Amino acid sequence: MWLQSTTADERRALLAAYAGYGLDGFDLMIYSFMIPTLLTLWGMTAAEAGHIASGALITSAIGGWAAGVLADRYGRARILQLTVLWFAVFTFLSGFTHSFSQLFFTRAMQGFGFGGEWSVGSVLVAEIVDARHRGKATGLVQSSWSVGWAAAALAFWAASSLMPPATAWKVVFWLGILPALLVVYIRRKVPEPAIYLQMRARRAAHPGHAVRRGGEFLDIFRPPLLGTTVLATLLSTGMLGAYYSITTWLPTFLTNERHLSVGGTTGYLLMVITGSLAGYLVSAWLTDIIGRRRGFMLFAGCATLLILLYVRLPVAGGMFLIGFPLGFFILGIFSGMGACLAELFPSAVRGSGQGFTYSVGRGIGGFCPSLIGLLSAHFPLGDAIAGFTVAAYALVIVTAWAIPETRGRVLMPESTVKT
Repeated sequence: MWLQSTTADERRALLAAYAGYGLDGFDLMIYSFMIPTLLTLWGMTAAEAGHIASGALITSAIGGWAAGVLADRYGRARILQLTVLWFAVFTFLSGFTHSFSQLFFTRAMQGFGFGGEWSVGSVLVAEIVDARHRGKATGLVQSSWSVGWAAAALAFWAASSLMPPATAWKVVFWLGILPALLVVYIRRKVPEPAIYLQMRARRAAHPGHAVRRGGEFLDIFRPPLLGTTVLATLLSTGMLGAYYSITTWLPTFLTNERHLSVGGTTGYLLMVITGSLAGYLVSAWLTDIIGRRRGFMLFAGCATLLILLYVRLPVAGGMFLIGFPLGFFILGIFSGMGACLAELFPSAVRGSGQGFTYSVGRGIGGFCPSLIGLLSAHFPLGDAIAGFTVAAYALVIVTAWAIPETRGRVLMPESTVKT
């Protein structure tokens, strides 16, 4: 297995990023399970529930880019600690809220750390792991999202089984403080990548060099990187818009339109989540074989067909079984994303480039849950989910066709990437 050929430092970095992203997934996805409860307890509208989801995703765009810029200047491992602590604290505080406005604020603040964790963690792994295994390594880290998502589903089911709804949702939010413990491990065990240390040494030795201390993060908006920045942002927008359109509203769709109980909804979601874990791992291997672009187009096309089928099938018509391939493709598509974005940008702006493109894509795509909430007042929720998902995956296919293929690209301290 490829993991056996990695060094101790590589494995520690992988473990830190894996745990961080999985806990990130837990802290973000627990809200989707609470929407039906809060609609009843607080009398929130579907539009307001969508605004809370979108608020966290939009602030994550700012947090992701900011964390990327800071990681280029102060170090990947150091900023990773800050992002993990940030999203853990504000998830915990969400359990003390009593109204739409309070929860909107704490979730929006949580978004800053959520966006930053992925940006910094994926750069850390991409720079440490050998190019031959970069797709598999970043795909492995991405797969932890499914573990965090499954943990959120099980935690909400367990809390709902043991406590009244008015207490259960608070307890699950309070569990979100647990990721803060990861900071201790990162501080003690995770080193900075050698590529980053070499780049920092060159900055110190040549302060007047083309790698400028004060303004290099803006280079992603100048030729030759501008075209790459635009394409990578559109690619991220499509992937994340589709993902958030489906997963934010899926528990509510199953509860309100398919009339499943909490236990039934959890079972259906676990089928999707199990498929997503398999999709991450298979795609992580596949993206190193067929390339990043072909993988993106293949998974987007299959996911489009499956979501159209899923929202139209009755509960007794095979909907449960279709959840596995649906999860396989809607999540598996992300396995090559961390590697692809890291390979598109040179080391001096890798954190800011990857942070900006993925996080702004998340911010734009993050409007989808809010818009779906608004449209659900006039159209069936399943139709609203499917419509936004199809449009988002069409953007993925077109952009993946246009973006450069980066499979196997060797990362160098001062590499230059041309569009």
